[in-house]
Amino acid sequence: MIRAALCLSAVLALGACDKAEQAVDKAARTTAKAAVDEVLVTQFPFIPKNQITPYSDCVIDSASSGEILSLTRDAIGQISQSTLNTVQTILTRPEAIKCIAEAGLTTQG
Repeated sequence: MIRAALCLSAVLALGACDKAEQAVDKAARTTAKAAVDEVLVTQFPFIPKNQITPYSDCVIDSASSGEILSLTRDAIGQISQSTLNTVQTILTRPEAIKCIAEAGLTTQG
């Protein structure tokens, strides 16, 4: 009986950890997206304004966890050349290119 209670407690604790982890990930991605949006608006003027959000969604979805963390720091601190480099690197990845194409996004210019 005690063993079953301990097992149930462990399962419930893991479920709570998973939800907390998801919340932290969502918050980090939302904050990182602010940095990506700023880079896209200021450094990629050929992207139509109504497509900034879909572009930044593709960047965030194609970023590694380390890049998300770096972009989050930049959004909280200061956008720099490093931020631009990170966004440019992510935009060249096949998954980002595919995401942009599947979203039907275009560029003008």
